[in-house]
Amino acid sequence: MSDEADVNLDEGIKDDETAGKKPGVGLFPKLLKFIAIGLGAFVFIVTVTILTFNIMNKGGKSQTVVPLTDSYTAVKKQYSMFTLIGNISTRTRDPTPWNVSVDMIIGYDLNDNATATELTARQYELRDFVRSYFSGKSVSELQPENEARIKNEIRERLNTTVLDKARVRIVLFDKLDLYEME
Repeated sequence: MSDEADVNLDEGIKDDETAGKKPGVGLFPKLLKFIAIGLGAFVFIVTVTILTFNIMNKGGKSQTVVPLTDSYTAVKKQYSMFTLIGNISTRTRDPTPWNVSVDMIIGYDLNDNATATELTARQYELRDFVRSYFSGKSVSELQPENEARIKNEIRERLNTTVLDKARVRIVLFDKLDLYEME
């Protein structure tokens, strides 16, 4: 009996050890271990990615540099235009005279009614000024490469000698043609 009891005890113990374990209980810790490894890998990849982008972008600054020139940052000012001078034709001061035909536009501050009133009141003086200005110039002075200088000179002379309170901001030419007289 004791022999049978020993055998039964051993078999009973073995049966009890295997009977106490449920199938799938050992799977849960393994599953948690793989989830933890996956989360750790995800956090590592995200951290490395963020650090790499910050290093490449120098702390988040854009690599595209937009030059800060006037053409990108400044807004061109708008002007009211005075066009009542009309087309003026005159001769140059050259020994062999050339004919100059000019249609000039005067720009002044937007909504400046005092300047508009003064320009309209001095319309005939402005026409005479344009005629005498261009009749005092030679063909070489009226070449296209001198156009910016001519515009600045006309603007300054209008503001200092012709107009009282009005201020010309820009001078434009709708037409500036030179013709050799036959």
